[in-house]
Amino acid sequence: MHKLRWQLAQFFERIWWNNYLENKTPHEYLLWKTAYWKSFLDNLNIDQASIDEPIMDVGCGPAGIFTIFQDKNITALDPLINEYQNLSIFNQSDYPQVNFINKSFEDYNGKESYQTVFCLNAVNHFIDLKGSFKRLNHFTAKNGHLVVSIDAHNYSLFRYLFAWIPFDILHPHQYTLDEYMDFMKDNGFKIEQKVRIKKAFFFDYWVLVAHKPLRFQPD
Repeated sequence: MHKLRWQLAQFFERIWWNNYLENKTPHEYLLWKTAYWKSFLDNLNIDQASIDEPIMDVGCGPAGIFTIFQDKNITALDPLINEYQNLSIFNQSDYPQVNFINKSFEDYNGKESYQTVFCLNAVNHFIDLKGSFKRLNHFTAKNGHLVVSIDAHNYSLFRYLFAWIPFDILHPHQYTLDEYMDFMKDNGFKIEQKVRIKKAFFFDYWVLVAHKPLRFQPD
């Protein structure tokens, strides 16, 4: 994908956040968001307390899943972290357990691997989608887990149309669920769950939970 289209998506992402939060109080929004993340894990039958650390929250946004882990070792990565400081709902000092990194996923060169990697509402925003799935494999520890959420196209016609014409300006990448699953499988992950969280006409919202085995055995 051309970097210009990614930069355009990032620009509109900043505008979206400001408009979205315009009539919301920080306290009420954060209460709702933490309840949302707890319900999100419940839908996957994942016990919050049992999630292995260290944890990585890729594309965390200003109120990512990092908000519900008060006693876990977490790295939260997003290229807009510094700009999120201008939002009323986000203050890094409220999360002393989190190591925030203001970088795109493609530019992050950390050495640590993580037992649990969350990549929620983020893969559609990557510059290099296929390369980033390789990096997700790199940062997920052997015997660790990757949890990815995606908006996946229901119809091939619209998948190709949206790829050529940016109707969905915030999401530079347009793929079907099967294509996303293939990206994960091709990079050594074994998909344990696929859960549809929300159904719509163009896209369904899915969560994929995958395990990285000790040894890669391609299908």
